Amino acid sequence: MLRFWRGRAGRAEPERPVAEGAERRRADRLDKVFPVWLEGDNGCGMGVARNISEGGMFVETGTPHPIGSQVRITFPSHSGEMTAVAEVRYVCHLVGRPAAESEVHASVQGLGVRFLYFEARGAVAATLH
Repeated sequence: MLRFWRGRAGRAEPERPVAEGAERRRADRLDKVFPVWLEGDNGCGMGVARNISEGGMFVETGTPHPIGSQVRITFPSHSGEMTAVAEVRYVCHLVGRPAAESEVHASVQGLGVRFLYFEARGAVAATLH
């Protein structure tokens, strides 16, 4: 089952003043997580897509790309691949507190992207693989 939800974090676009705690997102989010192939000037590798909307998404990845750069994100599927060209809007590295019985910190790094356009299915398969 796919669910859409609204979160709290805002987009990295020119912003209007927003009251504390007010919703800044303009589109619903897809509550689904799945693997993607990420490619840009800083290299390529697998990532985990999450928090997907009509305008962009967050990709967990160990391969950071500079803010403002363009990346290609391929969504694998049994029915065929789809590739989006997107602009990196923000990069983050979050470190959480360890659980009481653990010394290990939880860590997530990735980037937020804004979709620019989608490429035709199959048109880029030869260059990505």
